[in-house]
Amino acid sequence: MERLCGPELPFWVANQTLHTDRPDLPECFQLSVLSWLPCIYLWAVCPVYLLYLKRNNRGYIMMSIMNRFKTVFGLLLWIVCWTDLFYTFHELRQGHSQPPIYFVTPLVLGMTMLLATFLIQFERLRGVQSSGVLFIFWFLSVLCAIVPFRSKILQASSQSEVTDKLRFTTFYFYFGLVVCELILCCFNEKPPLFSNVVTDPNPCPETTAGFLSTITFWWFTRLAIKGYKMPLEVKDLWSLNQRDSSKMMVPKLLKEWEKEQSKDKSEHTLSSQAVYSKPPPSTTNHIGGGGGGESSPEEVEVLLSSQKAAPRQPSFLRALIKAFGPYFLIGSAYKLLQDVITFVNPQLLRMLISFTKQKGVPDWWGYALAFLMFFTAFLQTLILHQHFQYCFVTGMNVRTALIGAIYRKALVITNSAKRSSTVGEVVNLMSVDAQRFMDLTTFLNMLWSAPLQIMLALYFLWQNLGPSVMAGVAVMILLIPFNAVIAMKTRAYQVEQMQYKDSRIKLMNEILNGIKVLKLYAWENSFKEKVLAIRQKELNVLRKTAYLGALSTMAWTSAPFLVALTTFAVYVTVDENNILDAEKAFVSLSLFNILRFPLNMLPQVISSIVQASVSLKRIQGFLSHDELDPNSVDRKNTASEYSVTVINGKFTWGKEDPPVLHNINVMAPQGSLLAVVGHVGCGKSSLISALLGEMEKLEGEVSIRGSVAYVPQQAWIQNATLRDNILFGKPYNEQKYRCVLEACALTPDLQVLPGGDMTEIGEKGINLSGGQRQRVSLARALYSDADVYLLDDPLSAVDAHVSKHIFDNLIGPEGALKGKTRILVTHGISFLPQVDNIVVMVDGRVSEMGSHQELLRQNGAFAEFLRNYALEDIIEEDEATEELIQDEELFPDDALSNHTDMVDNEPVFNEAKRNFIRQISIISADGENPRSRSVRRHGCSQRKHAEPQEKKKPQEVEKLIQAETTETGRVKTKVYLEYAKAVGPLLSVLICCLYGCQSAAAIGANIWLSQWTNDASRNQTKENVHMRVGVYAALGIAQGVLLLINCLLCRAYSMLRAAKLTHRNMLQGVLRAPQAFFESTPTGRLLNRFSKDVDAIDSHIPENIDIWMRTFWYTLNVLLICSALTPMFLIVIAPLMVFYWWVQRFYVATSRQLKRLESVSRSPIYSHFSETITGCSVIRAYGRHSAFVLMSDMKVDENQKSYYPGIVSNRWLGVRIEFIGNCIVLFAALFAVTGKESLNPGLVGLSVSYALQVTMSLNWMVRMTSDLESNIVAVERVKEYSETKTEAPWEVEDKKPPPNWPMQGNVEFHNYSVRYREGLDLVLKNLTLSVKGGEKIGIVGRTGAGKSSMTLCLFRLLEAAAGEIAIDEVKISEIGLHDLRSKLTIIPQEPVLFSGTLRMNLDPFEKYSDEEVWKALEHSHLHKFVSNQQAKLELECSEGGENLSVGQRQLVCLARALLRKTRILILDEATAAIDLETDDLIQSTIRTQFEDCTVFTIAHRLNTIMDYTRVLVLDKGQIAEFDTPTNLISQRGIFYGMAKDAGIAQ
Repeated sequence: MERLCGPELPFWVANQTLHTDRPDLPECFQLSVLSWLPCIYLWAVCPVYLLYLKRNNRGYIMMSIMNRFKTVFGLLLWIVCWTDLFYTFHELRQGHSQPPIYFVTPLVLGMTMLLATFLIQFERLRGVQSSGVLFIFWFLSVLCAIVPFRSKILQASSQSEVTDKLRFTTFYFYFGLVVCELILCCFNEKPPLFSNVVTDPNPCPETTAGFLSTITFWWFTRLAIKGYKMPLEVKDLWSLNQRDSSKMMVPKLLKEWEKEQSKDKSEHTLSSQAVYSKPPPSTTNHIGGGGGGESSPEEVEVLLSSQKAAPRQPSFLRALIKAFGPYFLIGSAYKLLQDVITFVNPQLLRMLISFTKQKGVPDWWGYALAFLMFFTAFLQTLILHQHFQYCFVTGMNVRTALIGAIYRKALVITNSAKRSSTVGEVVNLMSVDAQRFMDLTTFLNMLWSAPLQIMLALYFLWQNLGPSVMAGVAVMILLIPFNAVIAMKTRAYQVEQMQYKDSRIKLMNEILNGIKVLKLYAWENSFKEKVLAIRQKELNVLRKTAYLGALSTMAWTSAPFLVALTTFAVYVTVDENNILDAEKAFVSLSLFNILRFPLNMLPQVISSIVQASVSLKRIQGFLSHDELDPNSVDRKNTASEYSVTVINGKFTWGKEDPPVLHNINVMAPQGSLLAVVGHVGCGKSSLISALLGEMEKLEGEVSIRGSVAYVPQQAWIQNATLRDNILFGKPYNEQKYRCVLEACALTPDLQVLPGGDMTEIGEKGINLSGGQRQRVSLARALYSDADVYLLDDPLSAVDAHVSKHIFDNLIGPEGALKGKTRILVTHGISFLPQVDNIVVMVDGRVSEMGSHQELLRQNGAFAEFLRNYALEDIIEEDEATEELIQDEELFPDDALSNHTDMVDNEPVFNEAKRNFIRQISIISADGENPRSRSVRRHGCSQRKHAEPQEKKKPQEVEKLIQAETTETGRVKTKVYLEYAKAVGPLLSVLICCLYGCQSAAAIGANIWLSQWTNDASRNQTKENVHMRVGVYAALGIAQGVLLLINCLLCRAYSMLRAAKLTHRNMLQGVLRAPQAFFESTPTGRLLNRFSKDVDAIDSHIPENIDIWMRTFWYTLNVLLICSALTPMFLIVIAPLMVFYWWVQRFYVATSRQLKRLESVSRSPIYSHFSETITGCSVIRAYGRHSAFVLMSDMKVDENQKSYYPGIVSNRWLGVRIEFIGNCIVLFAALFAVTGKESLNPGLVGLSVSYALQVTMSLNWMVRMTSDLESNIVAVERVKEYSETKTEAPWEVEDKKPPPNWPMQGNVEFHNYSVRYREGLDLVLKNLTLSVKGGEKIGIVGRTGAGKSSMTLCLFRLLEAAAGEIAIDEVKISEIGLHDLRSKLTIIPQEPVLFSGTLRMNLDPFEKYSDEEVWKALEHSHLHKFVSNQQAKLELECSEGGENLSVGQRQLVCLARALLRKTRILILDEATAAIDLETDDLIQSTIRTQFEDCTVFTIAHRLNTIMDYTRVLVLDKGQIAEFDTPTNLISQRGIFYGMAKDAGIAQ
């Protein structure tokens, strides 16, 4: 430096700087170090920054006034700097030679100012609105210029006049300009031209936020204030940043994953080529031998064998790292910086304590230290939160990408792959596993950061206390395995608990899906016990987890104390001369506190990584499943005249399963109608699946010409409006749409749905009847206007006359689809004469194929099959009615009015039509009208709207599924009290007190320590060492023990009790709810309460309360200690606490609402996903694959839209709260300096080291308040369902019927009326009829005439609106529901099985012996099927009985009925999904087995009820006819018309 400054300007003068009350820096130091600092910074950052700007171009910004000012100031600064330079040259000319520093510094400064000016313009061209780089530069410049600013004034005042006038002036110019630049730098430029911010209606302010705003997250404040004023809604949220959207993220990940897979494939293809050939050129780079040249065959052979040894799995992890690594690394860089800064504060604390000890040192040292402490802490805060921001955003992106990837994969996996994981498991991949990755990314940096922090801390500790530190470290190291063992155990318990939880939710899911069946069979109690048994196991595991949790909490809280204790004890006892003074003790304590975090985090991060690696395996496994081969069905076929051909087809559901279909040969000429018939389980549906390419093709070829429309056997309905379900993504065309509705007989249904075709359909089509669902599915196919139609038994779910209408108008030779190729799977015999070709299937083979006539002539299986079922020769009869019916179909008449009315009301009708109506008016009006009137269930109100559909006001659409209520605003105190009540009021108070005591013990220990360190200054260290150590130990251990007791009381006992009670009440409440409740509440929402909310009560709330109490008491302690030491502190506390309270209120209000919005927008992702999985064959058949992917992406983006502000709100809060903490540190230090005379060093150390810790607890406290508020809502939500309106009591003690009731089985209705829900019209009106015991009654009528309602009334699923029903003189409205329902038997419309053994499905209460069960199976014709299974009765039924065919499920329901064998049996459309043969078996079984019982049958196929005692014909909820079948036919009424339709009557 001497060279530069010359001999008369010294670089450093100690007396002038440190040891004076008015310190100043020497001129040489000012000119060199202070001037060059900013310059060095800017030149160092510049190359990297320019590269970054080159890469990221955001469009240019127009030149603004501010920008011009900035540039002009920059140029002025350059001129000012070089004025100095030229002045120095001028002096040289004058002969005053200045030292070289006067040339170097102005030159460097001038160049730097030019660079800064260039950057200002370059940033403008690259669209940077606010520059961090330049801000830091100007800030450093101002900071460095402050010292000369002061010293120049000091010099001028000490000397009479200014010596160097020019440099004096230029410097002040320079200073002024730099300050101006700094101020200008704080403001933002306008957004660049052509940026998408301009087009976005509600852009995220982050993109346009300035540098200062970004690092302090100031841009979030607007939302926080908005959220405080009124609860946030979705419209208030900002749009998602483009770069976080699914559109960007998912392809990014998939691209990397495909690269991985293709790498893997290329290696596999290598390893499988055992041919002596030159390897394919694309892969030569993988092969060492021969480079790219000809490698000799032997060489390749050798290579291949070595490759076979270790085929590399494509690594999904590598794909993730490549996609998201770079962005994440920025966060890691911040973390590194923060770790280093963390250790500055303990050093400053040491200096502060030594400062208070020294007498006669200048005061400004103390103030400087205090402000330095504040400044480093503040810097650390800013950097830490930047790091978190980067990590959280990475986590969010990973989740988006994973969900997208899983969704896209789920649409294309094969059926065998799909079977290997249930819908629930795949949804779990999406929710749980993707979430785990998200959680991991936030902590991943701790993997390297924790060891780094530990090493640094140990280094400083060693400096402080020497080798005795090792004793403390030993304790810490011993605690690590202890914590690790606990963590492992906890993990194991968590897995176990998850399994119980999964099985509980699975069971709940089935209970909710089959709730109607449970109610009909009165099985609720059996299932309730099952759920509670699982729940009890779950609680036991939770209790064990709580014990472990208490231990680990104790270890974690007492660790710093134990370490300090051992270290200090060893330090004092090892050597007489070791004196524990304040400096050593409190600096060590603050270092130990720093150590505590990484030591605790390491095991957590490691276990988190273990968890994530399991998730990774699962996701990778799922993403590596086989995909359906899109080319298995040839869609390009244009050669042959056949539009569907299968040649020698052999198909299986999974590669390893036996083939289901053998040598299939089917050809369907263009425009023909091909029917597929056969028994249950002979492979009809499989054939359709094979044509769609859903099955694995083992041999043969399949080709289909043109587009395909597919109607599955069980209709798949989306949760959308009815119109959307039919359009299915096609544009709306009014005329075409009307024709479609007409053909599918949906027009009358629209008139009774509350919102017409805009009615929202519940999930799985819950508010449509089976027939309506099937017709909507048909309408979708017809609207799609495809070339080939694959119809899988669409007619079985609808009534006979509707199916006739649909066949004639839609499928048949004259229907809307004529000219298209149609393949129809059917059980209905009456249509077969009208089809072009028939394929007869037997056991997976085509046994015969040909037209109806040919097959009859061949006299094979088919002819036999027909002969059994055709009562007369169907053909002639059909032709007779054909003409009449077909003409009548031409009328767009209103199905609800009879013909004669129409003639009167509509004079517009033309003459011909009128004549025609007269001709056919002989046929009873209502019965013959083939348009089905569907007034059907679930609150479809029966108003007939006079005005046409279009004009109907949109507000009339009354949503069936009420939107889930999200509570807004503050959580009521009531809810907390509710929870306290569940825990136990006395216990709650006791727990609070215990927390206080534990905290007092902790304070006591630290005050004792400060007393102990003061012994050093009084030189009394020798005598009472043992007493000091002993009391210190006792206080610390007391704290640990109190904590343990507390945790056990709080978590393991009281809170679990609360969890148990709340769950039981909710389960009871839900099972006791009436049927209507389940129709208006989607299962997803109920399951959510049972999984998410119960989970919150089980584990989150106790944890939140625990941490909240601990931090609350801790913070209180800090403030108490600081105030006790320096009462001045109280003045500061008031404003700080007001600020704290203010920030906390803003944050809690906003973040709570954001969390609610997030959880509300989360469930649609999963429900849409599970809906997609169940309907993926339909989606694929219609080629709607990409549209659904888009829908899913939109839902994910919606969810992230509310998640992102949630992350930012935490950062926003963190920066502000830590600022308060830093202020507390600042004031604690300042007051320590001012009160230095009166305070002893021990107390100073105590107060400041405590204050350094307070930030953490302030932060946690707000975070926990908010978490607690969001989680405590669960108590409210669970309570809401435990208080639902219940149905009548299950048992009424004083009205119990006799045990063998009903003896005869007489059923009487007296003036009985019923409605579905309050405020709707009556479904049954004044029914009066009486049935003698043992009678067989058939119930027929249009769809929606009230047939099913009648059966529901017998079971009291619907309560009477008027009148009553009596069974054997007992009024059913007076007895308990279980007493009633257990005495009736029903075979329901849709066969519902529960997962579990077959035996459990037949007899859940285990009332019957095995032989009784076998006997029932024998009568229900399942004996052969069951005895062929290995497991026999223990055969596992999968979820919903998926592994049995629909027909077999129906037979299982029959077996159930046979087992119960009650006096009264009800069959509800039970025969719909069964082929005629099985149907016959069932009918004969019922005739023989239930000979003496009263049987009510709701019939679709009239021939089943022709031999019943009487037939009841319902129409619009009233009895139209009631007599024996023969009488009814001779009466020529409604029944006769139906019979004629079915070809039974002449």
